[in-house]
Amino acid sequence: MSGEQQYAVEVTVQTRYLPEQSDPQKKRFAFAYTISIHNRGAVAAQLLHRHWLITDGNNKQQRVDGPGVVGEQPQVEPGEAHTYTSGCMLETPVGTMEGSYDMRASDGHTFSASIPRFRLAQPNALN
Repeated sequence: MSGEQQYAVEVTVQTRYLPEQSDPQKKRFAFAYTISIHNRGAVAAQLLHRHWLITDGNNKQQRVDGPGVVGEQPQVEPGEAHTYTSGCMLETPVGTMEGSYDMRASDGHTFSASIPRFRLAQPNALN
């Protein structure tokens, strides 16, 4: 098995707008996102750090870096997935997030798992 296949993590995302936590009059748009980290490789891998680039509809960017996700540094076994939900507040009804996770395989190899760009949008904001 090649190194690429041995260390393969796929990230999928589902988003939702949170109207009960939003206040458009005050430019507060709340979103939740559920991330699933799928280990498609041959060895277990632990998520060590997260790196996010959050961009609102005005192209205002915010970087977020920190250890783990929602207070955890999960280990994901081959063929398994770790799922968590977190949130984001924007000043606009539409924005995007993208980033990466720093991972360490059980054999000590470190690698980066890409988080593809995904859209955060208030329903009907993109008509």
